Amino acid sequence: MRLLFFTLLLTAALQAENWPMWRGANGLGISYEKNLPTQWSATNNIAWKIPLPARGNSTPIVWGEKIFITQSLEEKQERALLCFDRLDGKLLWQRTVKYAEREESHRSNPHCSESPATDGERIIAVHGSAGAVCYNFNGKELWKRDLGKISFEWGSAASPVIHGNLVYIYRGPDPKGHLLALNKRTGKTVWIFNDPAVNIQGRTDGFRGNKSREWICSFSTPILVKTANREALVMSYPGHLAGIQPRTGKLLWQCGGLNPLIYSSPISGDGVVVGMGGFFGTTVAVAAGGKGDMTPKTLWRTERTPNRLGSGVVHQGHVYVLNTNGIMECLELKTGKVKFSERVRGRGPKQESWSSMLLAGDKIFIPNQSGETIVLRAKPKFELIGFNPLDGTLTNSSLAASEGQFFLRTHKHLWCIGKRK
Repeated sequence: MRLLFFTLLLTAALQAENWPMWRGANGLGISYEKNLPTQWSATNNIAWKIPLPARGNSTPIVWGEKIFITQSLEEKQERALLCFDRLDGKLLWQRTVKYAEREESHRSNPHCSESPATDGERIIAVHGSAGAVCYNFNGKELWKRDLGKISFEWGSAASPVIHGNLVYIYRGPDPKGHLLALNKRTGKTVWIFNDPAVNIQGRTDGFRGNKSREWICSFSTPILVKTANREALVMSYPGHLAGIQPRTGKLLWQCGGLNPLIYSSPISGDGVVVGMGGFFGTTVAVAAGGKGDMTPKTLWRTERTPNRLGSGVVHQGHVYVLNTNGIMECLELKTGKVKFSERVRGRGPKQESWSSMLLAGDKIFIPNQSGETIVLRAKPKFELIGFNPLDGTLTNSSLAASEGQFFLRTHKHLWCIGKRK
């Protein structure tokens, strides 16, 4: 009887997952739930929606009965972490950080585009130049760090990643961009890995044809990639992919070939890592468990690819990515061969997409800027399942999945999609 009880508990835990960071627990945009909704509209299959105080691009995270989201309060010169009750969307608490200094950002990238991260005990929010703050689940501040100002005309967007006792934070894009690891309990710096493409004066190496320093940048959030013998923290840097030892910050491997402007995060699956450049850049694929300079062992590289802001997914030997212009592509993971390239259009006024994909089972879910979620079959033959519209409000956020529900942030509301709990 006791064995049956624990088996049922384990089965329930596997079926009902949390969404603790941007792109989920594995950072790859993959949900293992079986009962996520596939059809909805603004008036159908919506558990609740609640108004948000201002626009924003960050993605919500979910742990148990609580939802957390970062929010810029521009008129008050504040940056906030909001906690909601997942049952009805009620605001449980709000904690703010004052930041009155001017910080540049693109008009379409409000401050606080970084999604928070949690390990089930603490929540860590990164607020651009306002630094990083850690709270417990009741909103009590545990620690706060000033990490220096980020100087880039398009702002920042890389989200924190919690793994073991560390939280990884990329401080970029910036002429002095760097990845750092903090002790998640104290906020103290454990190691720093400087952006290898940019030296301390802000000059660059290897991009002689690039006339604008500001275009040498990365908005990438790192991912953890496990192989048979080790794990690596993988980043898409200007010009190359890099695998870093998670505990020490030591460079394990790097692979050149990316262009100097990076919007999306790396993706991985089946022993392969793929990095994608932005604005008609390059795409590079390399084996995940390499050592040293892996550039000569690049599996494939494509140039002048369409603009890509959102991150794709890997599924059963194929890469899926939605280009910014609304063209969906499927590529062979090991060769880069294009299996299909199809335009997907809904009915909303904005058909471009800045959002990242979510894979659940054999289905891919991805919002466009009109808040319509495109649903496709994850297979190398194009199959559009449908579009799920909301109210047409702009969104640049990605979906979060937990316990049979989706959560999506638009510039006006936070939506809970699926059956009411």
